[in-house]
Amino acid sequence: MNPEIESELHEYVETRYVHLRRTAFLLCGEWHRAEDLVQTALAKVVVAARRGRVESLDAYSRQVLLRVYLDDNRRGSRRRERNWADPAGAAEPPAAAGDQAMALTVLAALRTLPARQRATVVLRYWEDRSVEDTAAVLGVSEGTVKSQSAKGLAALRQIFAGSLVELMFSDGGVV
Repeated sequence: MNPEIESELHEYVETRYVHLRRTAFLLCGEWHRAEDLVQTALAKVVVAARRGRVESLDAYSRQVLLRVYLDDNRRGSRRRERNWADPAGAAEPPAAAGDQAMALTVLAALRTLPARQRATVVLRYWEDRSVEDTAAVLGVSEGTVKSQSAKGLAALRQIFAGSLVELMFSDGGVV
């Protein structure tokens, strides 16, 4: 094992772990599952990096994280492993969220999207990726990214419009 590669990998994991975990949380909506996704993805990244197959650790790790998430959803393993003691899935707002009510609304809204739409929305608007870059990571056409983004945003707009109406009338009158 090359000590330079090992040092670079160690530093990368220490500096980017939190960001990858937040991205994973936005994808899946559960902190424990986000941890599992990130650990699985980083294990694959480390193996590939040690073999010299990785040019950019950051780009490769995000791509692997997304694929691990999509594969996990395809298998449906999370639906079977549901923790019935916590039916909400232990969703907590991200630590950096200033407004917890809005953070919970966003997370609940993201959870309603199908996996592919959620991945597209997170990559495009959380990761701030271009249509081309998102298409490359997802392995789909640019048109698919555009349509999935549009459908996801339309669904989120409907959810947020309903949430705003609820907030306006929650105190018995218009705020």
